[in-house]
Amino acid sequence: MTMNKIYSWQHKLWNKLTHHADSGANALLLKGRAGIGKLDFARHFAKFRLCETPSSTSEACGTCLSCGWFEKGGHPDFYHVSPETSANFSGEAAVAVDRDESAGRIKSKKKTSQQISIVQIRALSDFVYMTGHQRGRRIILICPAEAMNAAAANALLKKLEEPPAHVLFILVAHRPQQLPATIRSRCQLINMPMPDVVQATRWLKQQGVNEPEACLAAASFAPLLALTFNDQRYAAQHDAFIEQISASRKINPIELAEKMQQSDLPIVVSWMQKWCYDLLCFCLTGKVRYHLSRMTTIRVLASSIENKALAAFLRTLLVSQQLARHPLNPRLFLEEIFIKYATLLDSNGVKRSS
Repeated sequence: MTMNKIYSWQHKLWNKLTHHADSGANALLLKGRAGIGKLDFARHFAKFRLCETPSSTSEACGTCLSCGWFEKGGHPDFYHVSPETSANFSGEAAVAVDRDESAGRIKSKKKTSQQISIVQIRALSDFVYMTGHQRGRRIILICPAEAMNAAAANALLKKLEEPPAHVLFILVAHRPQQLPATIRSRCQLINMPMPDVVQATRWLKQQGVNEPEACLAAASFAPLLALTFNDQRYAAQHDAFIEQISASRKINPIELAEKMQQSDLPIVVSWMQKWCYDLLCFCLTGKVRYHLSRMTTIRVLASSIENKALAAFLRTLLVSQQLARHPLNPRLFLEEIFIKYATLLDSNGVKRSS
């Protein structure tokens, strides 16, 4: 699906950025929560910068040769790098990681890499140093930038330290803190806006989403990610997982890890984080943030779990999320998480009666 316009919550930033498009920055870092449209914004900006006759309202014309190349996914001056492809794509074949990180799926028949490798970054050299087809201008989009392994990040740093003329790097990051400080310091940092609940709910209704409030809550209030919860397959997989981890002492960590090991691990960890956050939130405030329809189950579990143990487990999940993209063994990685969670629900994690 081609996006013809940026999202309503991005208008102010778009006007500011396009009016200073020739500020001299050779690298932009678009950072913000997954699911708020960073990748679409980056692609739209790349199309605008490459357009031969942009409009007076700071939009790509959509009719020039450059716009035609871009829409067909074959622009010779645009290079998209993501964990799942090293080819030169400007179209939707370049995996839309930001639509947003889950893209409505949790499993894939073909195992794909979770990292951007040094081979992919080195492959940019020919593109970076060749002569551009249009006024010499070339654009490289890297998303998510934090998926670069250490060697790839170092290889990119060398290019950012001595930027070639007329080349713009656009980095998109969900977790910019995972990027080396040396890379962040060489980019113009751009905080991507997030819509408020009313604005996001209105947009989801326009997309035909059923129960937009519930979808938005389940998606951490990120509207594009909320679209995945309107997808029956994704919603069924999410609900089945929550059913299993909310089944109190019936949880079998080994079997669950075996079942989920082919899944997208960052998504699984994220699901676990949201569930445990709601348990702790209910313990402390009597309210939940994400699982609005599971209040009864959460009330029962929360009444028996030790708050300190639950808070400590949430901290370990933060570390797990950082490791989720490149675990040495997916099954063992998940086993460790699920065993720790199951421990919270047995006699070792239950609140002691006063």
